[in-house]
Amino acid sequence: MERSIRHLMRFPSVLKSALRLATLAVSTQALSSLVIAGPAVPQLTPPTIEAFNDYVRLTEARNAAELKLGSGLLWVDGLPGTERTQAYDQLRRGEVKMRKLETLKDGVPIRCPGGMIHHWVGLAFIPGAKLADVLGVLRDYNRHAIYYAPDVERSEIESRDGDHFRVFLRFRRHKVVTVVLDTEHDVRYFRDSETRAHSRSSAVRIAQVENAGKRDEREKTTGDDDGFLWRMETWWRMIEADGGVYVQSEVVSLTRDIPAGLAWLIGPFVTSIPKESLAFTLEATRKTVAAKSRN
Repeated sequence: MERSIRHLMRFPSVLKSALRLATLAVSTQALSSLVIAGPAVPQLTPPTIEAFNDYVRLTEARNAAELKLGSGLLWVDGLPGTERTQAYDQLRRGEVKMRKLETLKDGVPIRCPGGMIHHWVGLAFIPGAKLADVLGVLRDYNRHAIYYAPDVERSEIESRDGDHFRVFLRFRRHKVVTVVLDTEHDVRYFRDSETRAHSRSSAVRIAQVENAGKRDEREKTTGDDDGFLWRMETWWRMIEADGGVYVQSEVVSLTRDIPAGLAWLIGPFVTSIPKESLAFTLEATRKTVAAKSRN
């Protein structure tokens, strides 16, 4: 062993690559062990659900109050003057503006035992688009597997009654490990004016899929899985202005908690997925709407 190490030290680039591979192997093995080992994974318990429902209730009330007010509907509107101007300039240059949010109860953070609540809002601008163009893409769920690939692997409208949809989406997320989730969503759209609309979506069923795509694939029991996604609530706002459409999406999701001893390893992995998924969704929405608007 010592002779091998001394030999590698004569080739710094080789040694660096070897150390990187070794670190990756250890991290992957540790993460896999954490995900697979049942006792290390918190279960979805009534206190966890109660805390999340409380969080969503307060977030829903704030959204309803903002929509009723009818002004300052985009999160960047709450920024100080110079920052707000800069944010709008960045949006018109094609950037997606993201922000981490937290809903408080009586000014105090809401504790969620055994779980983690993730709360993000994202905003994009689609120049040259009309409100009808954006609504056309968002409500075209049968083609979401095309518009939002590879994050959405399958998509289907299960039922529709006017602006009320029940949809199926299969998500595939990959970051060190691959996670496949079968989800069903209850979605309602509301046309507020000729230039404004919003929607509200709740994931009414989320099931992790084991051996996805294989003959023996099966859904794990909800709440007794690896906890990558237990709940998801979404609020969309669309405003036609400035020669295009501003599209904002706010997502509150619930995942398993992270054991303190391994927070350094999988903390960034678990907490980065909600932000990255939302940013991807907004980017994909912008690209799809823009492409359709040009045709």
